[in-house]
Amino acid sequence: MSLFASAADAAYALVRPLVHATDGEAAHNLTLNALQPLPRARHALTSPVLATQLAGLTFPNPVGLAPGFDKDARVAHAMPHFGFGFVEVGTLTPLPQEGNPRPRLFRLVEDRAVINRMGFNNGGQQKAAERIACLRRHGLPVPLGINIGANKDSADRIADYAKGTAAMAPLADYLTVNISSPNTPGLRALQDKGALEALLDGVAAAQPVDAKPVFLKVAPDLEPADIDDIVAVAIDKGLAAVIVSNTTIVRPALTSRHSNEAGGLSGAPLADLALQRVKDFRSASGGKLSLVAAGGIASAEQAWDRIRAGAGLIQIYSAMVYAGPGLAAKIAHGLEMLAVRDGFARVSDAVGTAK
Repeated sequence: MSLFASAADAAYALVRPLVHATDGEAAHNLTLNALQPLPRARHALTSPVLATQLAGLTFPNPVGLAPGFDKDARVAHAMPHFGFGFVEVGTLTPLPQEGNPRPRLFRLVEDRAVINRMGFNNGGQQKAAERIACLRRHGLPVPLGINIGANKDSADRIADYAKGTAAMAPLADYLTVNISSPNTPGLRALQDKGALEALLDGVAAAQPVDAKPVFLKVAPDLEPADIDDIVAVAIDKGLAAVIVSNTTIVRPALTSRHSNEAGGLSGAPLADLALQRVKDFRSASGGKLSLVAAGGIASAEQAWDRIRAGAGLIQIYSAMVYAGPGLAAKIAHGLEMLAVRDGFARVSDAVGTAK
């Protein structure tokens, strides 16, 4: 693990009791304020075993930062210091919005989980675009994904995604169309086949001349027929990948006093469901669709299970609340060792090899 990530973990271990005694959203904002002054990362954690190709892009390693951590692209410049092989910012909407009323972010410490009902709170695409343009001028050693969504009160959500594509795709290495949040009423209805086709047609029409790869982020709370429809549309429309998955509205057995809070559940309790959804999408697509795994990944072994199940890349976020900022580097190094242990020359050679 890099000295930077190791030092960050050591520091986090000291301040974690104080951080966890603070409101979750306030603590997150303090974290962003601490990271923002860090110097721009010039190098990425990589090796011949870890380097991964997906969607025509080269990822130094397959461990990415999930959206939600850096909604407004304030700290993307610093995240490769912690071992991330790619960074996804957002979700960004065309217009700024406050999101849902506070409190809206809850740590379920006993369950190593988080519930949020943020509601796409962000400063809007224009301000983020200015930051990202500056970042692009100075360079970033890892691919940058930009996650776009619709404003809560929009009269035409498909038009919002087209606006987001036109504004953000020129700045992105890949664009993620997020229709999976449970915290914007009606948003998940865009996963229905007809609506999804219309949405992706609108996104395609708004692409710049040098069209960027489009990823689709879906919910884990899907029926088999839903998965079949999404896979069929994704392949027909030439999507680069599907991200499986966002938070769940399902409530498994939980022990925290916050277990009944409304919103999306992430972290450890989501792990089994999210892994199963990777298997489901792999099976439904016959391996013809690239997958990115997210949800409940807190160790190299869990990341390896997602890769063996069919995911070419993985993303983490909630687990860092409990494991610290060096988790990405730990997972990347662990994946390298697991690949060697299991006889693979590269981590990417293991994608979809589980029986």
